[in-house]
Amino acid sequence: MGNADQNRSIGILKRDFQPAFLPMNPGIASARSRYHLFKKWISLLGLALAVPAIFGLALSIGAVKVPPLEILGIIFGQGTDPLREAVIWNIRLPRVLLGLLTGAALAVSGAALQGLFRNPLADPGIIGISNGAALMAAATIVFGSLVFHLIPRGLIPFALPAGAFLGGLLTTLLIYRLSWHEGRTIAATLLLAGIAISALTGAITGLFTYLATDEQMRTLVFWTLGSLGGASWTSSLITAACVIPSIFFLYKESRALNAMLLGEAEAGFLGFNPERTKMGVVIACALAVGGSVAFCGVIGFVGLVVPHIIRLLIGPDHRFLIPGSALLGAILLTGADIGTRTLVAPAELPIGILTALVGAPFFLWLLLKQRGAFVG
Repeated sequence: MGNADQNRSIGILKRDFQPAFLPMNPGIASARSRYHLFKKWISLLGLALAVPAIFGLALSIGAVKVPPLEILGIIFGQGTDPLREAVIWNIRLPRVLLGLLTGAALAVSGAALQGLFRNPLADPGIIGISNGAALMAAATIVFGSLVFHLIPRGLIPFALPAGAFLGGLLTTLLIYRLSWHEGRTIAATLLLAGIAISALTGAITGLFTYLATDEQMRTLVFWTLGSLGGASWTSSLITAACVIPSIFFLYKESRALNAMLLGEAEAGFLGFNPERTKMGVVIACALAVGGSVAFCGVIGFVGLVVPHIIRLLIGPDHRFLIPGSALLGAILLTGADIGTRTLVAPAELPIGILTALVGAPFFLWLLLKQRGAFVG
């Protein structure tokens, strides 16, 4: 973490951890502090207002264009066109909701993991969640037909998302166990184990791709590039059940994450339990990302890019960083989904391609910016 970020983090902690954990007296706060606080709230308000705007735009744009006023009529049961009603209720509403939830999950998980590891390059994929999900999804696609006859026919459509979710969760738990030593987890080992296991699961996924038939390969490639095309009310509700509690938990851990920015020992001196914080954050991120990736495939760089944009706007305080990341992640992924449906219409572009086209240059810029810190 750079010196500027550390200095800002120390400032946050000075405000956070006063005697008896009381908030600052408004009469003591300087005009500069009040201005920065006002700027943070205005930024969050602007993002919150942008969410319904992108929500309405995503519902309106597509092969069947629906005017905004008609969308309101359809939602409130006053639609006049059965085709447009079917498009909104059966296709676009669940798809847009899945996009909002997935974007929020990826961005918040990235913000939490970057704070936990004190590493600006950390994201949900770096601790194996995405690659573990991809491995089990590949296994389900390639070898699922061998066991599908053993499960009820009605559950077969859920085999792929269930396998992906379990793959992400089990991989995360394995990496956490590998980093456990003498009653505590070592953050550096957790990070390095995640990188190693991600490489291993990626290689096995490549082997499954080699063994797949042409039809299986098309399904696998499309899934690994990410898409919201398979969204349904069931998938949206299951994702919501995984993502919303996880985001609330991570927000509850905001003060602990602020303390972790200074180091585990310092967080312990400030009254937090670093081991409980690490375990809770990792499991919450695995639940949020695994629950969303299970239905829309692997979507990269959202968890890396969004938290840095929010830090530029409102600083590293996780009390603002986490809700800001949730809002911007939802906005950007929903906007990217609009692009996938319109840029090559009537075909559909995998959403992972768009996020990578934006995220990869940002990653390289961040890497070049941080190389001085890596050397020194």
